[in-house]
Amino acid sequence: MRKEQHHKGWNQIKTNDSWALFKIMGEFVNGFERMSLIGPCVSIFGSARTKPNEKYYQLSVSIAKSIAEAGYGVITGGGPGIMEAGNKGANLAGGTSVGLNIDLPFEQHDNPYIDNDKSLDFDYFFVRKVMFVKYSQGFVVMPGGFGTLDELFEAITLIQTSKIEKFPIILVGSEFWKGLIDWVKNTMLEAGNISPHDLDLIHVVDTEEEVVSIIDAFYKGRSLSPNF
Repeated sequence: MRKEQHHKGWNQIKTNDSWALFKIMGEFVNGFERMSLIGPCVSIFGSARTKPNEKYYQLSVSIAKSIAEAGYGVITGGGPGIMEAGNKGANLAGGTSVGLNIDLPFEQHDNPYIDNDKSLDFDYFFVRKVMFVKYSQGFVVMPGGFGTLDELFEAITLIQTSKIEKFPIILVGSEFWKGLIDWVKNTMLEAGNISPHDLDLIHVVDTEEEVVSIIDAFYKGRSLSPNF
């Protein structure tokens, strides 16, 4: 009897999962339709917990401003911290400022620097991540936490496996990223789990000038288009 009740519950879960597909499809359709109209953008990632008086917040504002002045829009996760700084910099430069917001029980709320017509809301992290990867001409990765690392390594994996076209992945803050890069080189590479040329996918810099220089150099003579 207990096993039979367990099976009934399992069947109910599967039915609910099937209906969820319509909501997931709706998020994809809305995202694709709206993002396809925005034009070339660079995504900026980093901690939602970074405060406006901290150096990486202020550096993110400068980087986003320079990116916008170079003719690219700026996409962030739409929330506070580094995300807010990215949208603020784009806004100050009069550039396109996009926010891909996620519904979370903590940390996340829309920041005021997103263009009114370019604020998108998502319930699913995986749908939101597709939008970042598909419509970004580069990733600028500021110091952050698990979510920042998730975006970073997903992009590296997709490029490494040729699932998407190569684009610049730029880590800002050599002091912050040093431990991770050393581990990748001295542990992952030494163990033979990655190839030496995989390291070419990542740039580590400290200034907004370096960020814009890398992006401009990469796209010199290349077309700007979605990544898949």
